[in-house]
Amino acid sequence: MQYDLNAVAKRLNERGFLADVCKTPEEAKELILGYIGERSVGIAGSATVRDLGLYEALTERGNTVYWHWKVEKPLVEQTRINAIAADVYLCSSNAITEDGRLINIDGTGNRLAGIIYGPKTVILAVGRNKLVKDYDEAIARIKRDACGPNARRQGFKTPCSIDNVCRDCRPPVRMCNVTAITEYPSRRHQAFRIILIDEDMGL
Repeated sequence: MQYDLNAVAKRLNERGFLADVCKTPEEAKELILGYIGERSVGIAGSATVRDLGLYEALTERGNTVYWHWKVEKPLVEQTRINAIAADVYLCSSNAITEDGRLINIDGTGNRLAGIIYGPKTVILAVGRNKLVKDYDEAIARIKRDACGPNARRQGFKTPCSIDNVCRDCRPPVRMCNVTAITEYPSRRHQAFRIILIDEDMGL
């Protein structure tokens, strides 16, 4: 189902988020770079951020960037911690409901920590494929379209990595350990920006 991005942005703005709609990934990239300016940036695991080329654009222009996807394994944990202490936290959202709530599931929890109580500025880049009707559809979408592919990307042998079907597994590498609903920005946030992109992007 296709959703009206402008209508979703209106509901997000009514909840206190700062939502923009971009027609193309290129437009979204330039808007995000402008919002970040010269500040330091922490990036969570995000195929959308990767595909937008934001890491390369930020590092090339001199921003300090912390992204655990770009460091050797011994540095991953410290890089995640540094990312949560940066000026800006940059990632995507697993799903956004039609009424403007963010639904996210994490295995490690660093992304949710960054969104909920990390940098005072959060920027989410979200493709139209992440828009859903409600909470139940959000959970179904995440477990069907995100958990399995993410498990395969990381080399985790979860049941969902085989066929994208959730079996409520319990191995150490389980993908869905922590679920968060963000209904409004917290009192800590100074700017919680959501860039809706009118293309399918990310998982």
